[in-house]
Amino acid sequence: MMIARWHIHAKFGHKSEVIELMKEWDREVGAQTNIDSSKMRYYSGNVGVREAEIQTEFEIEGLGDLDDFFQKISKVEIHADWGKKMSEYVVSGSSYWEVLHVIE
Repeated sequence: MMIARWHIHAKFGHKSEVIELMKEWDREVGAQTNIDSSKMRYYSGNVGVREAEIQTEFEIEGLGDLDDFFQKISKVEIHADWGKKMSEYVVSGSSYWEVLHVIE
């Protein structure tokens, strides 16, 4: 099992808007993928992490699942519209992915 984690930084004063848009994405875009969006977890910066940092993560069985996920979201029309809305509230260039292997 693996964890796919997406990081993004909210512009000052817009953390709540970013979190709400991420949850909207889960309902409207993520629901059209192979990922169970009901199990997504969210984190925000506190101590030792930039306060503007927001992360969301979900479990995958392997990198093939993540590739399937990326292929599916590229075909969801409202994904592009959502990205334009989100761009108003995030620091440009701040987003990145991490994939971690779960050791059991």
